[in-house]
Parts: sequence; structure tokens; C-alpha cells
Amino acid sequence: MSKKIKHPHAFMPPIEKNLTQESWRVFRIMSEFVDGFDRLSHIWPSVSVFGSARTSEDHPWYKKTVEISRILSDSGFAVVSGGGPGIMEAANKGAYEGKSASVGLNIQLPFEQSGNQYQDIALEFRHFFSRKVMFVKYASAYVVMPGGFGTLDEFAEILTLVQTGKSRQIPIILVESEFWGGLIDWFKSTLLKNGTIGEKDLDLIQIMDDPHEVANAIFAHYEHRGFELSEEEQQIQLQL
Repeated sequence: MSKKIKHPHAFMPPIEKNLTQESWRVFRIMSEFVDGFDRLSHIWPSVSVFGSARTSEDHPWYKKTVEISRILSDSGFAVVSGGGPGIMEAANKGAYEGKSASVGLNIQLPFEQSGNQYQDIALEFRHFFSRKVMFVKYASAYVVMPGGFGTLDEFAEILTLVQTGKSRQIPIILVESEFWGGLIDWFKSTLLKNGTIGEKDLDLIQIMDDPHEVANAIFAHYEHRGFELSEEEQQIQLQL
């Protein structure tokens, strides 16, 4: 006797229930964007700082991040980090000790992430993609300290957006040449060699070690044009 084949619908998930959950999820996503736009649009200019959540307080990278962020804060830049421990905490700490706002874009994770105590402004996100928009949308520069997958993700994100013209060009600064040197060498020996990037794409990246050099590079970028967005840049940023 042949085995009875069940109707395909027997294997389908409860579609109506899923659609209801997805619909409510859209509103949660909208609320993250609205809250972020409302609270961050008044912070100007700002620098987004990235790096590992696993870096200890006594590590040289942590101490250098504190120094860089304090210099930026005293120079008039709000400093925006992921709000968590490690390099993120160091960025917020340096800004907190300086004259400008210390901002944390906190993400809800099942492990690792917990908000640090050095945030003048703290936002909470469930979704990485809405959080990533906030890092980019109001940033006058990106400072990328040593980090892992998350740091690489943010680094690649801004490179892609600037390369494709979906975001305005801003300084993208990698700090710690010894850490990042191998990656940049690979960009040149593999990506550039095989034509997957162009020579000008490498010009988007700067590598530095000295904290004061970081601030000077950002000011040098805006020396002749100022921090105000042109009409074209305003339109670009509206599309983010």
C-alpha cells in the first residue's frame, strides 16, 4: 500500500501569525530610526569610533583610544561609540572627560555587550542595520581602532558607502599601523591586483599611530570647506 502524501500546506508555518509579528517588527524598526534621527541630528560635528569589545582597560589600545577621544572631544567633536565595553568604553570615557558629548549606540546582544558608564547620550538598538545607519549618517569622520568582526564590518560598510557614492566622503582613519598593515597589504596585493578595487579606493583610507595626528587629519580634511554639508551632500545623506 502506497504511503499517503501530505498536502504541502501541512508543512507551512503559521503565515498569519508570522505576518503579524513582522508587521509589529516594522514599527519597532521605525521607532529606532525616529529616535536616532531625533537625538543625533543635534550632535554636530561628531566622530564615530570603533574597536574591540574585548580590549582590557590596561591595554595600550584602550589607553590610546581614551587619549584620541579626549583630544577630539576637547576639539569640539562629539564622540560616538557602540556604547559597550573595551574600545567602545575607552572612546566614551575619553569623550566624557572632554568638553563635548559622549554618545553610545548600544545594541542588545545575548552576550558580550553591556552599556558602559561614560555616556552622556545613550540609545538602545535591537537591530544592527538601524544602528549602523546612525554611525554613518551624522559622522564627520571614522576612527577605527583594532577590533574583530564587528569592527571590520563597520570599516567595510563606510568604505562601501563612500566608494559607491551612497555617503559623502569623510576621513576614514585606521589607528595602529602594526595591526592594520597586513590587511592593507592584502588589499594591494590581492584586491587591487585582481581589479576588484581601484587605486583611488585605497586613497579613502589613512593609517596613523599618533593620537594628535588623528585629530589633525580630520581638521585638515575640513580646513577649506568647513563642516557644513553642501546641498549635494545633504541629498546624499537623506538617502542613507
